[in-house]
Amino acid sequence: MSSAAPEAPHSEQLLSEVAALPGLPGVYRYFDAQGQLLYVGKARNLKKRVGSYFQKNHDGTRIGHMVSKIVRMETTVVRSEAEALLLENNLIKTLNPKFNILFRDDKSYPYLKITGTRETYRTAGVMPSPSIAFPRMAYYRGVVDRRHSYYGPYPSAWAVKESITLLQKVFRLRTCEDTVFANRTRPCLLYQIKRCSGPCVDLIDSEAYARDVADAERFLRGETQAVLDALEQRMMAHAGKLEFEQAAEIRNQIAALSRVLHQQAVDNVSDKDVDVLAVRVQGGRACVNLAMVRGGRHLGDRPYFPAHVEDATQIHRWLAEDGLGADANDAATDPVERVAVQVLEAFIAQHYLGTAMPHTLVTSHPVGKPLLDALTEQTGSRVNAVHQPREHRRIWLEMAQKNADIALARLLAEEGSQQARTRALADALGLPDDNLDELRIECFDISHTAGESTQASCVVFEGHKMQNSQYRRYNIEGITPGDDYAAMRQVLLRRYGKIAEALRAEEAPAALASPEPTTGVGHEPPSGAVASEAQEDAPPGPTAEAPSGPRMPDLVLVDGGKGQVSMAREVFQQLGLDLSLIVGVEKGEGRKVGLEELVFADGREKVYLGHDSAALMLVAQIRDEAHRFAITGMRAQRAKVRTGGSKLEDIPGVGPKKRARLLQRFGGVRGVASASVDDLCTVEGISSELADAIYRALH
Repeated sequence: MSSAAPEAPHSEQLLSEVAALPGLPGVYRYFDAQGQLLYVGKARNLKKRVGSYFQKNHDGTRIGHMVSKIVRMETTVVRSEAEALLLENNLIKTLNPKFNILFRDDKSYPYLKITGTRETYRTAGVMPSPSIAFPRMAYYRGVVDRRHSYYGPYPSAWAVKESITLLQKVFRLRTCEDTVFANRTRPCLLYQIKRCSGPCVDLIDSEAYARDVADAERFLRGETQAVLDALEQRMMAHAGKLEFEQAAEIRNQIAALSRVLHQQAVDNVSDKDVDVLAVRVQGGRACVNLAMVRGGRHLGDRPYFPAHVEDATQIHRWLAEDGLGADANDAATDPVERVAVQVLEAFIAQHYLGTAMPHTLVTSHPVGKPLLDALTEQTGSRVNAVHQPREHRRIWLEMAQKNADIALARLLAEEGSQQARTRALADALGLPDDNLDELRIECFDISHTAGESTQASCVVFEGHKMQNSQYRRYNIEGITPGDDYAAMRQVLLRRYGKIAEALRAEEAPAALASPEPTTGVGHEPPSGAVASEAQEDAPPGPTAEAPSGPRMPDLVLVDGGKGQVSMAREVFQQLGLDLSLIVGVEKGEGRKVGLEELVFADGREKVYLGHDSAALMLVAQIRDEAHRFAITGMRAQRAKVRTGGSKLEDIPGVGPKKRARLLQRFGGVRGVASASVDDLCTVEGISSELADAIYRALH
């Protein structure tokens, strides 16, 4: 084992910090010269683990590429390896280091919510509100409220809605909003089709309704046999009193519940809450398929595809060879299986960090004891991972493995197709093809309705896919309504003005740089323009600014023909940028899809790629995404202006989340304005004081 120093030596300060590390468990973080986080790792022994990075020669490997970039290090000492593992994955989830396996889950899981069951009519006072006396079922995604009961999580919205439908058929609980419930004078259609018991018009009393709610909750917890037994006893009691109509109703309820229980052959009430995890690795990509069993019912599954698998697994492989890896990794001899174990452990640590989880995991690969100990420490109760299961668990795992195979095959096929499209476009436009993984395309589109609420969108294609976290939207003002050319000029100046300025500063030495005459446009929005950019469809995190450093895209697509391209050419000439980057997408004859032509700003002749061209398919995909992003923003802005949505924004204490909950609950600003103070208080996060302030502001 070589101990030669790397070709690019590190600073004496960094090496002295490494030498001074204690032999204790902890977490280490590596940074490059720009302050970008490269890697987060954990160690049973910080001195041994971190020192190994700087004592070996990693030349010509990805590990060496990472190590050569390290200029700064941070460490945190903890009490145990379990604490180190939890801290490591907390940092990975929040900081997205470049060389770690990353699982990005932009959305929280949905739940089935039953309102007010933790504050029932028995504890709410003598005269409870209808919403407390008659709880409702609802689909819910977000932060939980202790006043209500939540069941799940479910793998998809479809699974929640199907469960609600089943509960409606059996237990007939209401799903209507409280405002609708309070204003009904006759039963709705759901009552007519026997999906609701009609509590809104007093067709069922609160005690009978409470029994149905309790039965529904026991069913969701997997206590199906207890529910059936209780229903059968009630049916026999009614029959003994010669109340045959009521007995028939309960008989029908039992029959409906029995049908539900037999709909899925994979149901098994002996396992109430289990997560099934299957991993597949192929072609440099990996897939983790998560199947959920809740209340004894298999609710479906969901695939996850990690980023940076190749970089991270090489680092883990090297650590395992040096005896520094996890126990489960050391047990795996096949390289593919070792990668699968690493991916599985990364998913478990990141996915369950800080969230509720079942106490049993059924896994396709063994999971290391330190990870299970960390999860046990987090949850406060023992977490078990079952490898090589039997009976119904084996059936669940086989289903999850099959779905992982299908999802990974689909991903590889889509990525291969997308890479072929990228190469075809590079060939058609004469772009460099030596590193197509970093080819960056930005596309602009303008959207408005007869000049109202003009917005411009900028979408980004990089790494063979759309990068929606880097999308930007620009509010366009200070122009003649409907002037698309002026709107395009404004958005290009705002997007590339500062980048062009930074490029000029890099090219000219600071001592020789002389101030250039300015025209007063290009670096700041025109007078009256809105400088804020809103994002949509982007995961939480830093706002998507220009790429780090003064990097221009390799291609700038403009949705339009000669007119828009001429405007873009004027802007680029003013900013001193390369005109060959600009390409316009001009509609063909009759504006038919597939007949588009590409128009160039540098004087080249138009290019028709052909309706079946892979390059045109990519151009159309990017252009359509820019149009979608612009038009959705324009519609939202227009609706806000027309409904007076800004009134809510002006109320102190009503931020974006509370405003969204209010609008969702009452269907718009008019609905919020017509709601009473008591109705407003039913919205999560709205106190009685804030509800009163909202009511007074809107009246």
